[in-house]
Amino acid sequence: MAFTYNHTRKACYLAYICQAVINNLAPLLFIIFQDSDGLSYEKLGGLILLNFLTQLVVDIVAARYADKIGYRTAMVAAHILCAAGFLLLSAAPLMPVSMFAGLGIGVVTFGIGGGLLEVLVSPIIDSLPAPSEQKAAGMSLLHSFYCWGQVAVVAITTVLLALMGNRSWQIIPLIWMLLPIINLFLFLKVPLAPQEHDKITGVGRLFRMPVFWAAMAVMVCAGASEQTISQWSSLFAEQGLGLSKVWGDLAGPCMFAVLMGLGRTFYGIFGAKIRLIPFIGVSAVLCVASYLITALSGIPVISLVGCALCGLSVSIMWPGAFSLSAARFPMGGTAMFGILAMCGDLGCASGPWLAGIVADATTGSGFFASINNFLFGGDALGLKMGILVGTLFPVIMLCCLPVLGKNPGGDI
Repeated sequence: MAFTYNHTRKACYLAYICQAVINNLAPLLFIIFQDSDGLSYEKLGGLILLNFLTQLVVDIVAARYADKIGYRTAMVAAHILCAAGFLLLSAAPLMPVSMFAGLGIGVVTFGIGGGLLEVLVSPIIDSLPAPSEQKAAGMSLLHSFYCWGQVAVVAITTVLLALMGNRSWQIIPLIWMLLPIINLFLFLKVPLAPQEHDKITGVGRLFRMPVFWAAMAVMVCAGASEQTISQWSSLFAEQGLGLSKVWGDLAGPCMFAVLMGLGRTFYGIFGAKIRLIPFIGVSAVLCVASYLITALSGIPVISLVGCALCGLSVSIMWPGAFSLSAARFPMGGTAMFGILAMCGDLGCASGPWLAGIVADATTGSGFFASINNFLFGGDALGLKMGILVGTLFPVIMLCCLPVLGKNPGGDI
């Protein structure tokens, strides 16, 4: 069989589905970990932090060495590590360490694979032959597969848990392990576009441009805006809104991912006709409103609508920042994508972790708990206060967008 660039695109789409499983499988099991091992919100948030900090460190390393190692070798290694991480997550209760430590080992392992995927998939897609006016739309379409992967992992995992019971949760990571195993064989065969190493813009030059710092800030806010609510929506729907595990997952993270996927697919189809920066600005305003609705509404259905709208609002943020940077710095190369991915992961790690800290601080007694009692009458989950903190990130993004819209100057 002769493989073409179309097969390369499809392999990249599958790689982003793997990335979605990496980032969203463990949070779906949080309620199980909390019930069986008594893990606190802070420890559960620590698992999220560990995943994204691992990816952040890998982003830094991969940005420097991926071109030297070669995209194909690095992509195959990424899929092997993803599969190994799912295996170790499943084996966490059997390890001669605490449950939390065992989960952490699995998270770090697939986090390394996820970090490699994050740095490499976007530049691989960007390097494939395509008209320049379709680059941003193509990037958004690529990132939409992360959303559809999130929908799949939420729906399939929820159904499997309902059929098998929570005690059989260890089977779930083993099932998802098959996906990276299949895709690694594709990356052994598909063609990759040659890289023009002699024309790559130096990292030092990028850091001397204020517009690039604005791009990094937007990426931090994009990651935090997306993951703060995404990572906690399953637990929030069950404990904060009183829904069952099945309906909580389907109405919370699943609807979030569906609308995020629809937003990215819409831009992937019609993006060539839409001005990107104003579109991101409107999305940031909608994101603030969505967080406020989710956290402040006393009606579960309205909170779920806010959660779903948040998925739509964040849909363009991450791929939009990538596309703007690729257009502003066309010779930025793998290093640029790696730095942006690092910033995105910093947001993905810090946003949910901050929400977990605030949730613990506002539960029980004390000054912050008094604030929670004043806002929510003392009956609501402290996680509502944690989610409320998420409004900070789209506000910061709105402040950075005007700088990102400026021409960086020079010949880049």
